[in-house]
Amino acid sequence: MRETPDRMVFTVARHDGQWAVEHDGAYSDHSRDKEEAKAAANKRARAAQDQGRPCQVRVSGEHGFFATP
Repeated sequence: MRETPDRMVFTVARHDGQWAVEHDGAYSDHSRDKEEAKAAANKRARAAQDQGRPCQVRVSGEHGFFATP
């Protein structure tokens, strides 16, 4: 059976009254604009993917997903 490496997950969610990117419990790229936070998450995911790491971007409130702080 082939093992798959763990996927890096970047979550766009509300944090301290702003949108932010959460990864491994740390929040970064805070913004008042959700779209800016989504762009930052996608940029981080692309960088990880370029290094050969599987990744995923999740956005709170979209596609039935809600993050809780």
